Amino acid sequence: MLHLEELTKTYGKRPVLKDLSLQVQPGEVYGLLGPNGAGKTTTINLICNLLQADSGSISIDGQPVSDRTKRLIGIVPQENLLYRSLTCAENLDFFARIYGVPREKRSHRIITCLNAVNLLDRANSPVETLSGGMQRRLSLAIALVHQPKLVILDEPTTGLDIEARYELWELIRRLRNQGITTLLTTHLLEEAERLCHRIGILKGGCLMAEGTLAELRRYVPAQEIVLVQTTEEERAIARAQKLGFPCRRYGNDLTFWLPEHLEMPEIIACFEGISLDSVSRQSVGLSHIYMEVTQLGTVLNSPVEVDRFPVDVPG
Repeated sequence: MLHLEELTKTYGKRPVLKDLSLQVQPGEVYGLLGPNGAGKTTTINLICNLLQADSGSISIDGQPVSDRTKRLIGIVPQENLLYRSLTCAENLDFFARIYGVPREKRSHRIITCLNAVNLLDRANSPVETLSGGMQRRLSLAIALVHQPKLVILDEPTTGLDIEARYELWELIRRLRNQGITTLLTTHLLEEAERLCHRIGILKGGCLMAEGTLAELRRYVPAQEIVLVQTTEEERAIARAQKLGFPCRRYGNDLTFWLPEHLEMPEIIACFEGISLDSVSRQSVGLSHIYMEVTQLGTVLNSPVEVDRFPVDVPG
């Protein structure tokens, strides 16, 4: 559905995208992750034909990106672009006209889209009376009003409270179940973990890793992660080195990667003679993968081996 091939883009002398290639398959929810400045917004602007790439190509549904392909895209931007004094139905009608929805189909599309985001009962309510979560749902309805081939969700739940976030997640799951192709950018790793079929991680304009969550777990080749709190960190790290447990810090947390599942008494026995304040276990999650890829610079399709991990000894 969406095909990016060797895209490059620079601003002045600063490279933003470097030979970026990826594909989003029909009906797939693809999560595009990366730190600020990684190139996510630039990528979206190129897909929407708001910017021109220096080199490379983009196609949507087999068509090269142009002004004509804009109607193939529905986008929920980071900021709600809504007319606050207009009602929900009036906002939808306005954008339906812009997208060229025929007059005879507009009323049906407005009702269908409001119903899809659970706002049919607020059709005649001005946007300024809606909560933040309702406004995000209305933005999603607008993105769907012209029945696009590709929906782009750019940080869709940023700033929402937990209840509104869960509501929007459920709506995105409905899109996924209906086979609507979706490109999702987010800083919420739990969001990507829950919603996406595949995930790509950008850093410095390069695609550093890509795959399903199961495929991405190879970048953290551990059966589980153990978090240790101790006043004898250097001794604990040295012991872990002898045992072949890679060490990582996540913030101030000192963790060790276990190549196999161990019972808690076995884990504690590994650090015998070292004063431990607490020991806890974690499953390998997207947050660990993301930190490994973005902070240590793992190269695409080249996950590091367990015995090559550098140990982060406190200075």
